[in-house]
Amino acid sequence: MSIQLIIQNGDRLMEPAVEDGIVWETSRKGSPGKLTFSVVKDQALQFEEGNAVRFKKDGQNVFFGFVFIKKRSKKEGLINVTAYDQLRYLKNKDTYVYTNKTASEFIKMVANDFRMNIGTIEDTGFKIASRVEDNKTLFDMFQNALDLTMNSTKKMYILYDNNGKLTLRNLEKMKLDLLLDEETGENFDYTSSIDSNTYNKIKLSYENEKKGKREIYIAQDSKNMNKWGVLQHFETIQEGTNGKAKADALLALYNRKTRSLKMDKAFGNSYVRGGNMLVVRLDLDDIKVMNYMIVENVKHTFNENEHFMDLQLIGGEFNA
Repeated sequence: MSIQLIIQNGDRLMEPAVEDGIVWETSRKGSPGKLTFSVVKDQALQFEEGNAVRFKKDGQNVFFGFVFIKKRSKKEGLINVTAYDQLRYLKNKDTYVYTNKTASEFIKMVANDFRMNIGTIEDTGFKIASRVEDNKTLFDMFQNALDLTMNSTKKMYILYDNNGKLTLRNLEKMKLDLLLDEETGENFDYTSSIDSNTYNKIKLSYENEKKGKREIYIAQDSKNMNKWGVLQHFETIQEGTNGKAKADALLALYNRKTRSLKMDKAFGNSYVRGGNMLVVRLDLDDIKVMNYMIVENVKHTFNENEHFMDLQLIGGEFNA
């Protein structure tokens, strides 16, 4: 395995001596890609915040971003560096009002305003009639548009930086021909719980001022109430809400265990990033998994002779 890290300061390209343990992290949404590494201080190495960083493994582009943090220590003789990809600029806040735009059109409009490099932005199709985004981060604005699109089309899109190009792809196109099982990972951490976001009784309340009374809507699962005790979710609803339909929908959503799955030190693959879909095959005692799962977060660690990754996986009954 060969790795190459290049820092560009103006017209000068530098390939510094890098300590073992380069770490690259990405998430499915809401966070920029992050590269952390340590370089040996010497007189020839002159770089600063904002300089471009490119990281390659075996000739394959893995990361392109910019230096945001430099941490120095006289004792260690090292500079610890944190670089982020282009999505770091989506932490900027602004206000936008837009009408009759798809999420992809809105993303391209805002990205152009902030002088971002744009790659493949897939057409999301669904037109958002009108939207006011006041004092929000660009991350939140984009995610709101993508959530509205998913609610209407049932299609999920992944926004990420592809080596310096802002990219939006349908989740179905993020599948990788890669299997994760007990042989490909050193360990897994599986948690099942009824301690949070599990409810077997839904109670909704509506203050009907016209009739002068309170209307109550209840949906419950007596079988699971006997097993787990009463786990109740309560909320008030507004006029025009179909109380029975909402109670039934919430019960269908929350009347189950919550499950989380992490895999540690799986064999590294540089194509894996937050938002990819991988085939997972595991026997987890009370449930067997054999299907595609979404990579919620992944942390790649590159050493001289090894590359492994830690992943958090979601999908089906599994959440973050």
